[in-house]
Amino acid sequence: MDVTADWLARLPKTELHLHIEGTLEPELMFALAQRNGVRLPYDSVEAVRAAYDFANLQSFLDLYYAGAGVLLTEQDFYDLTAAYLLRCRADRVVHTELFFDPQTHTARGVPYATVLAGIRRALTDAHEQFAISSKLILCFLRHLSEEEGFATLREAEPYLDLIDGVGLDSSEVGHPPEKFARLFARCKALGLPRVAHAGEEGPPDYVWQALDLLDVCRIDHGVRALEDPALVDELKRRRIPLTVCPLSNIRLKVFQRLSDHNLRALLEAGLVATVNSDDPAYFGGYVGENWRACAAALQLTRAELKQLAVNGFTGSWLPEVEQARWIAEIEAM
Repeated sequence: MDVTADWLARLPKTELHLHIEGTLEPELMFALAQRNGVRLPYDSVEAVRAAYDFANLQSFLDLYYAGAGVLLTEQDFYDLTAAYLLRCRADRVVHTELFFDPQTHTARGVPYATVLAGIRRALTDAHEQFAISSKLILCFLRHLSEEEGFATLREAEPYLDLIDGVGLDSSEVGHPPEKFARLFARCKALGLPRVAHAGEEGPPDYVWQALDLLDVCRIDHGVRALEDPALVDELKRRRIPLTVCPLSNIRLKVFQRLSDHNLRALLEAGLVATVNSDDPAYFGGYVGENWRACAAALQLTRAELKQLAVNGFTGSWLPEVEQARWIAEIEAM
C-alpha cells in the first residue's frame, strides 16, 4: 500500500456529517452531570461505554437522547463543541458542517437561543484560533411530527442568520422523507439549503423521496443507493454528495465488517462519496479514525483517498475559491 500514516494525517479533510450531540464523550457526560446536578442511569464511565453495543439505530438513539440530558447551559454546549473542534484540529479537518438537534433540548426546557449561542461561540473561537471554518445545520427529528418541525422552525426564524441550512435525522425506518415535504418546502422558501438522512437503514426509495420531495442538495449516508441502478444514475447526473459514515455503519450493523463496506464501490460507480464520523463518541471513531480504518480495511490507494478528500470539499458549502485552494493542496500531495 502506498499510504503512510503521516501522509494520511497531513491530508486536508472536511466533515459533512457530524451530530454535535453525538460527540458527547462519557467523561464529559459525567462532568456535566455533576456540574448540573443531573442523575445518570449509569454508575461510571465504564458502564456507559459498555452500553455502546448497539443492535440497531434505535438502540443507539435511546442512549443518545438520554446522554443529551446533561446539556443544559450555554457553557455546556460550548464545552461540547469546543472538545469536538480540538479533535478536528488533531485530524486535519479544516472545514466542518455540523448538525444540531434543537428539539432534543427544547423538549427538556432548554431555550433554543441557549443551544445556538454555545455552539456558535465555540465555532467562532475555533475559526479564530485554529482557522477551522464551519457551517451549522439545524436538524429536524423525523420521529416527531411535521407540525412539531414547523414549531421548531418558527422558533428558529429570528436566528436564521446564524443557521446555514437544515437537515432531517433520527429514526429512519417508518419515517420517510415525504412526511416532511411541506416543512422542507417552507425551508426552501426561506432560502435555506437542505440535506436529509436517507438510505442507511431505509430503502433507496427514501433517497428518491429526499431528492424529489425535499429537494435536498446532499444525501446523508446513502449507502443503499447502489441497490437501485436508476438512482445511481440520478445521483451521478446531479453530482449529489453522499456523506458516508463507515464506522457508524459497522456499529449499527448496516455492514458486518468494515472490509464489507461499499465505500470503494460508491467511488467506482462515480458517486460523490465522502468520509465522516456521524456520532463518534458512540461509534468508536472520529473522522481521522474513519479515514485510517477505511484505508487499511479496504486497502484504498492514495488516488482513491485523494478523491474522497476532494469530494469532501466539492460537496461542502464552502465558496468555490476556498474549495479550489484546498483541492490544489490535496492534488499536490
